[in-house]
Amino acid sequence: MNSVDAPQITDVFLRKLYRRMKPSLSFQAKTKEEFEEWKRKLKNKIVELLGEFPEPAPLNPQLLSTEETEKYVREKWLIQSEQDCYVPLYLLIPKNVDGKRPAILCAHGHGPYGKDPVAGVHFNDPERKANILRHNYNYGEQMAERGFVTIVPDWRSFGERIAYQNPYLGRDICNIHFIQHLILGRTLLGSNIFDGMRVIDFLLTREEVDPERIGCMGLSFGGTMTTYLALLDDRIKAADIICYATTTEHYAISRPNFCGSQLVPYLYKYADVPDVIAAIAPKPLLIESGASDTCFWIHSAKKAHEIIKRAYEVSGHPENLWIEVFPGEHSFSGRMAFKFFEKFLCQDKGRD
Repeated sequence: MNSVDAPQITDVFLRKLYRRMKPSLSFQAKTKEEFEEWKRKLKNKIVELLGEFPEPAPLNPQLLSTEETEKYVREKWLIQSEQDCYVPLYLLIPKNVDGKRPAILCAHGHGPYGKDPVAGVHFNDPERKANILRHNYNYGEQMAERGFVTIVPDWRSFGERIAYQNPYLGRDICNIHFIQHLILGRTLLGSNIFDGMRVIDFLLTREEVDPERIGCMGLSFGGTMTTYLALLDDRIKAADIICYATTTEHYAISRPNFCGSQLVPYLYKYADVPDVIAAIAPKPLLIESGASDTCFWIHSAKKAHEIIKRAYEVSGHPENLWIEVFPGEHSFSGRMAFKFFEKFLCQDKGRD
């Protein structure tokens, strides 16, 4: 993008404003006690900034279809999160496993097909298959093949929840929905976090699922969702944030790479992105960052890693933080994720 270096240019002002600001709740703790007090304050502030969550409505789950594969059964469901608000999702149940299983909420990223590629759904369409291949995107399916129950919902502004199309030509539907939610007293991210919590409510009605062994993972915007769900929902015991660890300066100021679905209003007044991720400590956390990622470049990811590492050390559980810098682009690596979830959801049942 061409930039004009003149004092009247808004972008020039915003860069200078960013440099003047110092988030009031940035991570500074030196002891475990200071860490716990900081985390409490930051969580409370984030809940405040996300806005009031709606009242839950009866889930009224409807089974729409069932499909058997060699290793798992894929069910399609429709549930109600709040009044008049419906969430389509896939539930993947491994075959030939006895007893209650660990489960993972698999959050999709910002893309044209919503939940479908994450659940391995492509309808033999070449473009959909290429989308999965490009991002190694079917991690919901891959985890089910490893024996985890996985649940893969559509978030507001994506997939079936916009009928796979954007009616606002030339405009980002996430930004439209962000503004509309805000006018109506909501935030779009807060509403999606609420939907994610309701998806977990549904997941825990399933007899196959161990309620003490729930994980969450997601790529890109799915990493945003994983960050906030892992921070705010204590039912989630382990999380994998894929290609989202970054800094506000990088993704929002220097080279804006965001949309209305990812925004916590006023966040940088209080905290940077790595501060929010750091507050997940001491919960087991895997961070995947692609060395050649051109959405969230590795130099910004490494800055985030350092803050998060310090938080896990001060929390007293540095062993619960796994960081993988993999030789790839904006995608799911899978080199450490299976081992990570097997350790923290299978071997170390209930560990937090």
